[in-house]
Amino acid sequence: MGQLPSSRSNLEFPFLNSSVDYAGPILITDRKGRGCKLVKSYICIFVCLAIKAVYLELVTDLTKEAYLAALNRLIARRGKLRSILSDNGTTFVGSDNQLRAFLQNSNLSYNVAQEGIEFNFVPAYSPHFNGVAEAAVRSTKHHLKRLLTLTHFTYEEMATCLTQIEPILNSRPLIPCSPDPLDFCVLTPSHFLIGRSLTSVPHLQMTDSGNISRLERFQRVEYIKQHFWKRFHTEYIYLLQQKTKWSTTTGDIEVGSLVLEKDKALPPLCWLLGRVVQTYPVSDGVARVAELKTKKETMRRAFNNICPLPLS
Repeated sequence: MGQLPSSRSNLEFPFLNSSVDYAGPILITDRKGRGCKLVKSYICIFVCLAIKAVYLELVTDLTKEAYLAALNRLIARRGKLRSILSDNGTTFVGSDNQLRAFLQNSNLSYNVAQEGIEFNFVPAYSPHFNGVAEAAVRSTKHHLKRLLTLTHFTYEEMATCLTQIEPILNSRPLIPCSPDPLDFCVLTPSHFLIGRSLTSVPHLQMTDSGNISRLERFQRVEYIKQHFWKRFHTEYIYLLQQKTKWSTTTGDIEVGSLVLEKDKALPPLCWLLGRVVQTYPVSDGVARVAELKTKKETMRRAFNNICPLPLS
């Protein structure tokens, strides 16, 4: 197991180096009252790589225009980003190409053009390279998807619900504030955002209500938020187990190795045969990504998606 990259280990301004992913789809109503239609929406989740703070945005589709609008709202609230880590989704790659074309073709000054955001993409079929965002997606979607089966919100109500869920995610403990056993204060991502823990206005207890349909619409948003907090803070404790570090290393895949490229959609007998033409070691000197050349194309894959043939 290698060392964390500098964007994860060095203290920077919040969201200066971020990771992004989508969660959904979530069904919302186009309006209130009878005759309303259900439409799909998605949650765009930004995660700060340094302090693990979460920023949630509700978007109506997966187009690059909706993604860029969500990104602009994040920049307006948290400041300009230096780099963004994401998967190879069409939305993310398309927005990267659009921003690059804008900076190259516009009449902006050289200094402004050099202030563009650096988009980094993980290898294909390797979501563990973007594990910070995947964990945030799980924390958000795991509980919210089960709660939203009880009712459907409008866009405004769903956006309000996500805004109230965001401080819950940013209140998860990172480390103790002091080694004093009598000090029960813990450091959370919200301390880096506003200098203290995030708190909300006191509300009536809604989780005791037996039937959510009997509540007013504004009370339903509070009901979902309270149930989310109840599930999150009880189940998050079980995730705080210490992760073991790899103490031994396995044989490295070298240039020239004959390998099979894993494809979950195909049986093993139909996997493509290729040869490693280049590896990409990181700062610790260990390579985890390789470039393969097959009969059809040249592709970049993580080592866990490659099966080396036992020829030696």
